[in-house]
Amino acid sequence: MSADSIKVGDKAPDFSLEASRGRTVSSRELAGKPYLLYFYPKADTPGCTTQACGIQEALPALSKLHLTIIGVSPDPVSKIDKFADKYGLEFPLASDPDHVLADQYGTWVEKSMYGRTYFGMERSSFLVGADGLIKAIWRKVKPAEHVALVEKAAAEL
Repeated sequence: MSADSIKVGDKAPDFSLEASRGRTVSSRELAGKPYLLYFYPKADTPGCTTQACGIQEALPALSKLHLTIIGVSPDPVSKIDKFADKYGLEFPLASDPDHVLADQYGTWVEKSMYGRTYFGMERSSFLVGADGLIKAIWRKVKPAEHVALVEKAAAEL
């Protein structure tokens, strides 16, 4: 599957990643359950903090929808753990340092800032249904709008 062509209705790529608080998250463990993979650029930065804290606040409502949330960044687990502890983030934050999963989802992209071009994580989210198929995609999502979009789509699963 070409990362550029991942779309609603496609089978979600398989994964197994090391995550915050000594956890491992994998598509195998999530089989038969809906989940959200949200890719974020860097732990403990303003936008990523807004997004993560919004999700943490919405966890009770998202849990009622039986939705598992997993944040994914290229940060090492040690940095992710500090971020999770600092803001009391209970959902797993996974480390994708070699951006293997990000490449599969097409979220490891060329970026530009202050005239410098580099590769980094695009803030994007993918809602996966219990059937393992992608149900919704949000690319370049705004951190403050993220939770409302996810709650609405998850309620329709």
